[in-house]
Amino acid sequence: MRHYAKLLVGSTMVALMATTAYAQTPRDTIVMAKQIDDIISLDPAEAFEFSGVEVGANVYDKLMGVDLANKNALVGDLAASWSVAADNMTYTFKLKPGVKFHSGNPLTAADVVYSFQRAVTLNKSPGFILTQFGFTKDNIAETVRATDDQTVVIKVSKPFAPTFFLNCLTSGVASIVDSKLVTANAKDGDFGNAWLKLNSAGSGAYVVRSYRPNEQYALEANASWHKGAPKMRRVIVRHVAEPASQRLLLEKGDIDVARNLSKDQLAAVRTRPDVAIVQGDKGYILYLGLNTKNPNFAKPEVREAMKWLVDYSSIERNIVEGTYKHHESFLPEGFLGAITDKPYKFDPAKAKELLAKAGLPNGFSVTMDVRSVAPITDIAQAIQASWAQAGVKLELIPGDGKQTLTKYRARTHDIYIGQWGPDYLDPHTNAETFAINENNGEDAKSKTLAWRNAWDIPEMTVRTQAAVLESDAAKRSSTYGELQRDHQKISPFVIMFQQVEVSAQRKNVSGWVIGPTSDTNLYAPIVKN
Repeated sequence: MRHYAKLLVGSTMVALMATTAYAQTPRDTIVMAKQIDDIISLDPAEAFEFSGVEVGANVYDKLMGVDLANKNALVGDLAASWSVAADNMTYTFKLKPGVKFHSGNPLTAADVVYSFQRAVTLNKSPGFILTQFGFTKDNIAETVRATDDQTVVIKVSKPFAPTFFLNCLTSGVASIVDSKLVTANAKDGDFGNAWLKLNSAGSGAYVVRSYRPNEQYALEANASWHKGAPKMRRVIVRHVAEPASQRLLLEKGDIDVARNLSKDQLAAVRTRPDVAIVQGDKGYILYLGLNTKNPNFAKPEVREAMKWLVDYSSIERNIVEGTYKHHESFLPEGFLGAITDKPYKFDPAKAKELLAKAGLPNGFSVTMDVRSVAPITDIAQAIQASWAQAGVKLELIPGDGKQTLTKYRARTHDIYIGQWGPDYLDPHTNAETFAINENNGEDAKSKTLAWRNAWDIPEMTVRTQAAVLESDAAKRSSTYGELQRDHQKISPFVIMFQQVEVSAQRKNVSGWVIGPTSDTNLYAPIVKN
């Protein structure tokens, strides 16, 4: 592990706490320990990692939000109201009056237009969430317009199901930025991207006060937030890679919340009278991506063999019990059309038979890029051992989150082990990335997970794209069920688990709710007594 957890000595936490190590955290500050080495950028038009998106969710507002207490129903965030034309292609949003950015600048429809323009023009990793609606840098001025200071009109390219489009507007890439502040910090036509990697220009509950990659970020409350001032003045999230270190800091009172405790660490703290457990079903899928540029993974028999070589039950029981549950389809439980089929189990004989059919009776050698955090390393080692029983020699290449993701996005991996989380609460969020690849070339505009693994699927792409135009919920659900079952048989994805996110917190902390996505992990309601 390149970035081991650091104790408080020598860190800015000492200054913030104005005390010595192993002292209680300040009454007006929440301190979390979390693995945040996956952050690549804090720019909402670029952030596409769990930790970076979570920061954005607490710093920026969007046109639309979801009500977690009401079955994730769509609600207005910056939008006071909205309407959809009869053709399902034109949307009109009326903004809430009097909203201001952290800078003090008033938020207007022009900021909404600018935010969409920069996200579409930059077209970073999450850009496809918007461009799938036909927005391009050439037409964005005509398709997203401000008709007055409080009204935005958006026209999409097809009659998509309205709930699909509105759910996409709850995603981080649809965050609204302060156009004046961002423009003032732009360089060489970058729409302020370089500056926003480390800073913020939002109107949300918190403002970024400092961010040191692979160390920590500190957020300060926006007392003028349009939803009401957050309960805590400051939130500090420290990168602590090791669950054992997180547990120690929690027990000593040096942190308020531990976010990445393992099965064993959770068992140890559950009985403590000063610690409470908070749990939430997460839409995160833990999977292996097999790059079909590797000639072995181009063979469907080899891809299927890998699925028979994972000891799902043993990994769940011995490594991730209580934090992940066995799941083998690309839609997480709770989403429209999700299935619970588990067609694969650990069967080395079946795997050997398939490898022999593919001309590899003695197995083969391959590499896997592994983020050096628990439980990913432990799972990878378990897979390494089980694959060896069929002659598959697996070399593990460790790295931090940023390193492994960068390599994965460049399609230079053999195997990537990691998680995928929904960007919005509609089934297309996962169907699109796992089952659509419009252009398998290196110059592709839409670089989905299917693209990252060089899986060329024109027929499945057409089927998946058609599903978002189906207005009948029952038919749409059935379509996704069929897609998942076909996907399980032939895809280069070994889907293994769905996360159950668990936090351990000091008993004097309340109000922390774990949502189904990174966009719904919200700090504003947290209270410390």
